[in-house]
Amino acid sequence: MNYDVIIAGCGAAGLYAAINLPSSLKILLVCKREATLCNSYLAQGGIAGVYKSPTDNIQYHQNDTLIAGGFKNNVDAVHTLVSEAAQDLEHIIELGVDFDKNSDGTYHRTLEGGHGHHRIFHHADATGKEITKTLFENVKTLKNVTIMENTIICQTKKTSTGYSAFMLKDGNYETYNCHFMIFATGGIGRIYEYTTNSAIATGDGITFAYEMGAKIKNLSYVQFHPTAFNNRATRECFLISEAVRGEGAYLLNCKKERFMHNYDERLELAPRDVVSHSIILESRKQNSTEFFLDISYKDSEFLKKRFPMIYENLLKQGFDLTKEPVPIFPCQHYLMGGIDVDNNSETSLHNLFACGECSHTGVHGSNRLASNSLLEALVFSRHAAKCIESRMDNAPKDFETAEFDAHLDGKHMPKGFRTETRRIMQKSHFVIPDKQQAAEGFKCVKKMRDNLLENGYIVDTDYILAKSIVTVAYIILSEVMQ
Repeated sequence: MNYDVIIAGCGAAGLYAAINLPSSLKILLVCKREATLCNSYLAQGGIAGVYKSPTDNIQYHQNDTLIAGGFKNNVDAVHTLVSEAAQDLEHIIELGVDFDKNSDGTYHRTLEGGHGHHRIFHHADATGKEITKTLFENVKTLKNVTIMENTIICQTKKTSTGYSAFMLKDGNYETYNCHFMIFATGGIGRIYEYTTNSAIATGDGITFAYEMGAKIKNLSYVQFHPTAFNNRATRECFLISEAVRGEGAYLLNCKKERFMHNYDERLELAPRDVVSHSIILESRKQNSTEFFLDISYKDSEFLKKRFPMIYENLLKQGFDLTKEPVPIFPCQHYLMGGIDVDNNSETSLHNLFACGECSHTGVHGSNRLASNSLLEALVFSRHAAKCIESRMDNAPKDFETAEFDAHLDGKHMPKGFRTETRRIMQKSHFVIPDKQQAAEGFKCVKKMRDNLLENGYIVDTDYILAKSIVTVAYIILSEVMQ
């Protein structure tokens, strides 16, 4: 049960950290569900970066990132991100990632909202799947890495020798110890009624870090993607990639008229927060939530080849991307805040690291530039790995085991915590936050959190997910209240 490093999360950040850690370290990689169920796997558009480009440069990429983030970014972290993109792009290509190429053999780079240059490397419209799948295949060959899928981390504690994690797998509880811990647990989408995120995005790592006393920063910086497919039926909304607008798609209101010219000179290629705000304002103006994305004027064969996954998924929903406008509306997509970390991805707690969406590096400011997320996951998880490598020789030789209590003699928690939290967040902290609703919602969320913490409920999967969702909502709304 003792490991040098425990990594929580099997998305791009967790996998790339494992690849970059020394082979002499004993590593445990923990997946909440199956390894392919993560936000990285769902990423469509691509990964941004200046790599062997004849016209682009890192200063352009940095400027676009700062503009999109409302200049609330950590400039040093942004510079690290854009200046080191090339080495990580080159590395994952060496590992086997297959990016689309032009007929002359050069890499095809697409354009997305907020970018001034074509710098998005992609694998059709399933880039996240290609990167995550390739990284996972590489990790599976590493003899020093143990992969535990379908394992719920219930709680973590700091010890004199590192960290202990209390885990639940197949109905059994076990405690695992490590000298270094990396949280790569993804986003928080499941605290909203509608999200593009997968079922694992409940903010567990953020909750564990918060409970241990790590600094959490800007958790109220939540991004709402403007073009989620709007079927008004499912909690998990299918994303229609930014790249579709990058290839020329128009946004239409309920009258099937373009409207972005009334809100921003960049039209459909404005940053995500601007487009989402514009849709909400137009919605109020037209008194309608019917909006559409239309690229049907483009060549149908080009669209099928460029967006095969989006095309097929929309066909299943009864819409042909090549022939008609597709219904869309903003929904929760990404978190810019999180567990606050330094340039080595280390939290305010020694030897506890956070990478990917659950972390706050500061690179995104108040709004993430499209396709910077996969890049951030790679660059800063590599930094975490290199920092751990530099401390290996000074790590303790033994392991302390913390004590945990699953409250198995207690009662099961009542139902409804998650549903009520989602209702509150959708109402109070959607695209344009409502401070009055946030104040009322905070009181309710605080009451629910106190209930979960004080009543000794059995620590099962339902309890862990509910506690994480309620805690994340509590932190967000407490920030809004300040």
